[in-house]
Amino acid sequence: MGKLDGRVAFITGAARGQGRSHAVRLAEEGAAIIAMDICDQIESVFYPMATKDDLAETEALVTAAGGSIVTFVGDVRKRADVQAAYDAGVRQFGHVDIALPNAGIMPVLEPGDREQSWYDAIDTMLTGVWHTLEVVIPGMIERGKGGAIVITSSAAGLSSLALNTLPGQVGYVAAKHGVVGLMRVYASQLAKHMIRVNTVHPTGVNSPMVANEEYGAWAAANPEIAGAPAYQNPMPVPLIEPIDVSNAIAYLVSDEARYVTGVTFPVDAGHLNR
Repeated sequence: MGKLDGRVAFITGAARGQGRSHAVRLAEEGAAIIAMDICDQIESVFYPMATKDDLAETEALVTAAGGSIVTFVGDVRKRADVQAAYDAGVRQFGHVDIALPNAGIMPVLEPGDREQSWYDAIDTMLTGVWHTLEVVIPGMIERGKGGAIVITSSAAGLSSLALNTLPGQVGYVAAKHGVVGLMRVYASQLAKHMIRVNTVHPTGVNSPMVANEEYGAWAAANPEIAGAPAYQNPMPVPLIEPIDVSNAIAYLVSDEARYVTGVTFPVDAGHLNR
């Protein structure tokens, strides 16, 4: 018996990294999974993004964990894609109880059009979250059995953390702050429906968004920025693992947190408590 038996989780950015970890962790607790990912490259992103093979691996890992899963290739920047992914999952599983708007990018190193990297960051990590909320919430309300939403923000969503003031970086920070505002509005409005909405705020995570060759080369060439004390965790770990965030989310979406809503939940090795 898992603490999420019978529930269905809709997860964006699920092909690898945190999204994959969340899918497997929730499947271990009994949830069925609807996994969406763009599986394509966004030009302003400097590292290789997830592929269809990555999404297939997520599917295999969820199945190996004893879970059921529907996968969908789509772009959270397009509401129609989010709706199509949701509809495919509901056709298979009947409903959605849990939503994890997790899709994220880090267009920090600014290849190509710098201005476009601002729009890509905002469109993916703020507008994409809004699309997800607007798609999943009507069904939760209509079903009348409550629900749980956890939006992936960042330690950068509660601080001025930034490596530079280039458009991609400030777009990332602005989006991660922006979803806190979304969370608070929706948590307030949905409380009467017993739908809980929270944000989770990781420090740096050992996932392909950070742990990649391109970022490593940039960090090595800019140690005065990447190695600055402001970017180090007070606890002596350079990066946390995706499962550390997944474990927090597994709590927040479970009945153990049935009265936890409207909170910003750090998983940050003390980063925000300086």
